[in-house]
Amino acid sequence: MSDLRQWLARVEALGQLRTMRGVPWELEMGTIAEMAGRQWEKPAVLFDDVPGYPPGHRVLVNPIGSRGRFASAVGFPPEMSVTEMVQEWRRRSREMKPTPPRLVDSGPVMENAMVGEEVDVLKFPVPRWHEHDGGRFIGTGDMIITKQAEGDWVNFGTYRVMVHDRNHVGLMIAGTHHGNWHMQEWHARGEAAPVAIVVGMDPYLFLISCNELPPGVSEYEFAGGLRGEPIEVVKGPITGLPIPAGAEIVLEGFVDPDERRAEGPFGEFTGYYAGGVRPQPVVRVEGVYYRNNPIILGMPPLRPVEVQLQYRDVVTRAGLLWDLLEGAGVPDVMGVWFYAAHFLLVLSVKQRYPGHAKQAARVAAASNIGVNRYTVVVDEDIDVADLDEVLWAMCTRVDPERDIELLWGFPGSALDPMVVPERKRYPTLSRVAIDATRPYEWKDRFPEVVASSVELKQQVLSRWGEALKGIV
Repeated sequence: MSDLRQWLARVEALGQLRTMRGVPWELEMGTIAEMAGRQWEKPAVLFDDVPGYPPGHRVLVNPIGSRGRFASAVGFPPEMSVTEMVQEWRRRSREMKPTPPRLVDSGPVMENAMVGEEVDVLKFPVPRWHEHDGGRFIGTGDMIITKQAEGDWVNFGTYRVMVHDRNHVGLMIAGTHHGNWHMQEWHARGEAAPVAIVVGMDPYLFLISCNELPPGVSEYEFAGGLRGEPIEVVKGPITGLPIPAGAEIVLEGFVDPDERRAEGPFGEFTGYYAGGVRPQPVVRVEGVYYRNNPIILGMPPLRPVEVQLQYRDVVTRAGLLWDLLEGAGVPDVMGVWFYAAHFLLVLSVKQRYPGHAKQAARVAAASNIGVNRYTVVVDEDIDVADLDEVLWAMCTRVDPERDIELLWGFPGSALDPMVVPERKRYPTLSRVAIDATRPYEWKDRFPEVVASSVELKQQVLSRWGEALKGIV
């Protein structure tokens, strides 16, 4: 697939797309997104005929809220388990060869343009997503393209974008993200930072945008390498930044070094309005390019459990963390999974030596992949993607005095509700590492688990399979 529309055609063929007409942008789209997005396996929803806007100016929500749609976006077989998806993502990431984007003369994104005084970002049906949001946010399912001030490194990442007026939008990027690094480089030279904001694209590119790649690695090259062919881009007429040729809408402009405007509040992925209202950088939008009948890709954060967050971030981030653990010398990692907006990280190990589980817990807790307030290590017989099994291990294989460690002074997030307001700029918090494995010193004498063997289950299924339909 090369764009959002090809993917939508596939989703519609699967029977997983619903079109709703006449839904207002003011809160009602966001409410429907919330109702669909907090339930498993609900369809994607495409809003059309939005009151006050031309027919065909559309908004898509809950795009990857099912395993099948996520698999379709990244090219996985739909029958894969989530752990198999993590393993396959890791395999492809290891074997891929970085592939630079292919520059083309033009593309569908250039079908229409607004430049200079013509620019008006509210010509699109930008939603106000949550009841207490401070405005309309055009950037939720987006990719923000930036470039080094000196050098060739092009980065894109997903950051929120709030509309201030027809040609100014607010950009909220945490200091740890590479887009912020690039912006600061330009500002240190006293220059405005060029930015391109893509607010509708192939979901595959959006998923790559949510990744946390090493510094200096271009998401375009990573995406092309994983896909096995270059991503087609056009040169931004104003900034020169590479823009996906098949994008739906792109805002192009500059972030001045000194301009800041109040941004927020916004209901974030933690399930709270913890970020409040704070001065944030402002993009002066000088050009807007868009397809006929453009589509805004809407991914408003929801209070956990948010189904899309599990598919969107967990598979890719779990793979990155798994690689980090192995790279740090932690052997026999058997599974990695995140819960509750990345605040709870679970990994499993096959214990090889005393202290193995605690070593894994400390390395994982210290990483910047996810929030990791609670890091839990379990044995290989526990399914890390089954929270009931994880809780059972925590309740039956943990001695609180011996197996729970408090770790101090880790970087925090301004969006974390536990960061007090006066520390939002430079937040730090503690983390907890929990060893929920059988004690290594006597693990071979640990009581046996009450469960039927795999062989016995297969025997029963083969004998009673037809009668068990709808039961197992």
